[in-house]
Amino acid sequence: MTTTTPGSADELAAAIDQPLSQAKLPRWAPWGSLVLAVVVSLAVLLPGGTSVAAVVVLAALLHLVVIGVASGVREGSRKAKDRLVTALVTIAFGIAMVPLVSVVWTVVDNGRHRLDADFFTMSMFRVVGEGGGALHAIWGTIIVTLLAAVISVPIGLLAAVYLVEYGAGSRLAKAITFLVDVMTGIPSIVAGLAVAAVFALLIGNSERLGIMGSIALAILMIPTVVRSTEEMLKLVPNDLREAAYALGVPKWRTITKVVLRTSVSGIATGITLAVARVAGETAPLLITLGLTTGTNFNPFEGRMATLPVFAYTQYTQPGVPAEAGTERAWTAALVLIILVMALNLVARLISRFFAPKTGR
Repeated sequence: MTTTTPGSADELAAAIDQPLSQAKLPRWAPWGSLVLAVVVSLAVLLPGGTSVAAVVVLAALLHLVVIGVASGVREGSRKAKDRLVTALVTIAFGIAMVPLVSVVWTVVDNGRHRLDADFFTMSMFRVVGEGGGALHAIWGTIIVTLLAAVISVPIGLLAAVYLVEYGAGSRLAKAITFLVDVMTGIPSIVAGLAVAAVFALLIGNSERLGIMGSIALAILMIPTVVRSTEEMLKLVPNDLREAAYALGVPKWRTITKVVLRTSVSGIATGITLAVARVAGETAPLLITLGLTTGTNFNPFEGRMATLPVFAYTQYTQPGVPAEAGTERAWTAALVLIILVMALNLVARLISRFFAPKTGR
């Protein structure tokens, strides 16, 4: 025999009487609320000469209030909370995009004036004032960065393979992980000073070589390559390793043919992030490479120019007239952004081409 509380029947009847569908705001309601908030903010603040930032802040607050109240009245408190959180996330995304869009717009607007054929076919050799280009800096950036990748990528890959496949849990692996974490946060100029100090003991304090800059950038790249590769290797299921071992495949062959092939897309992305991080470094290259106005293709002899150093010197020492040097600096920054974007596109193509095929 079952017993019921006095209010249980009433609660059940109330639950049955509730409608299956609940009133909702129209799809255009969030956009309408945002437009209304912007219009009201402009009407209140713009006549007084207030800055755009104040208008944006007031519009965001009004949008939260309007969409929250409208949803609470029409849809209930639960849906109102969901819309408030959605609006907060959208506003946070917009705030995060403001500096990115501002930087890109500023660089494109100021750098497009010298984005001509001379900039890509001429160097600054014997050029004073107007004219000239950044051919020597472009080649220097490509050579130094590629050489840094050649040095750092094998070291980073092998270190990550040891940490995941061979030395998991050992004291040496823990020490390597700690050192990698420490290296991740070191200032870039420390790497340049360390390399300059070593080469000063070996070949003298007055020498500046391209290989010095490549080694300094490699020191900055190695932690990123190690950490990203390590995380990608950990994502490979152990079932794949055990299946290879069950077939009698040696461990080294399992790593090269199964583990690395499975995680190659993530590894390529990590390497691209490492290259993108060091491509715009200026401080270590100022110490190790110096500056030259001519093109040098030999990283083991003489100074080399790079786009970050070229942009820095052209902006701080523009010459006469100053506008010519400033325009070259902005265009060098724009070309550097384009190179980094091209590297990201290449990494995406590599990851798509080498990614393991899941379908038949």
